[in-house]
Amino acid sequence: MCNTLRVRWTILPKTAPQPWIVCSGCGGPRAFQCSDKIRLNANGRKLDAWLIYKCSTCEKTWNRPIFERRNVRDVDPAVLEALQSNDPDWIRAEAFNLEALRRKSQRVDEFAEFEIAKEMQQDIANWTRLEIELMVPFPSSTRLDRLLASELQVSRTRLQALHDGGMLRTDSNRADILRRRIKNGTRVAVDLAAETGREQWWRSVATGSSP
Repeated sequence: MCNTLRVRWTILPKTAPQPWIVCSGCGGPRAFQCSDKIRLNANGRKLDAWLIYKCSTCEKTWNRPIFERRNVRDVDPAVLEALQSNDPDWIRAEAFNLEALRRKSQRVDEFAEFEIAKEMQQDIANWTRLEIELMVPFPSSTRLDRLLASELQVSRTRLQALHDGGMLRTDSNRADILRRRIKNGTRVAVDLAAETGREQWWRSVATGSSP
């Protein structure tokens, strides 16, 4: 639509999920933090790879398997290079692998704190509609209504009213979408034709710029 101000929000969680594992040092279940270090072990053509975690209380280590007894020829060359170099971007992505963590732990703590970068995608004059594209490269426990309420500085009650009235729409047909976790690629459109403070208020909170 030619009357649409488009922005992109990139949301990056500050803290990786923490599994609870029985710690041999503490003698009971403790939260373990990712150390951002990889351990590799080669036995002939077989390779083991682990992501190293540390107990948040005593710093005893736990090696979370990435794969074990894998033939080197079956490992993607890019993955092998990332493992050998302790590539921080690859490790961060793996640290947010909730499925792998839940296979090894019955409890995984997630953290709602995040950093956000707001980028203008389409700036036009006399706009009446705001469209927000969410980029969420890592799983986040943040709900959509809490994100929008925090960043647009409106109440969740008002957001729900806008949604119920058809003034706030997403690319999902779920009635409870505002209460769901944010997901990569989600688009949120808000009809602001009746709002008199579009340029001074809504633009500034949507783009992160000064009013």
